[in-house]
Amino acid sequence: MKGLVEIIAKSLVDDADAVEVELVDGTHTSVIKLKVAKDDIGKVIGKKGANANAIRTILDAVGGKMNKRYVLEILE
Repeated sequence: MKGLVEIIAKSLVDDADAVEVELVDGTHTSVIKLKVAKDDIGKVIGKKGANANAIRTILDAVGGKMNKRYVLEILE
């Protein structure tokens, strides 16, 4: 899942080298922390949160298959 979020984020931003993804694993829930350059936060979130919601939908779909919940946090 970490790799999937990293690939999606790198394709959205201008500064792909600044993308950092950290996975904090729990028993039933895992938190994926996404950090991008300050100028690229708007691109990852999208208009009215459309891009962020799309990434979360993908995580929910994949997590449902694996019986695990994933939470996406976008950090500054």
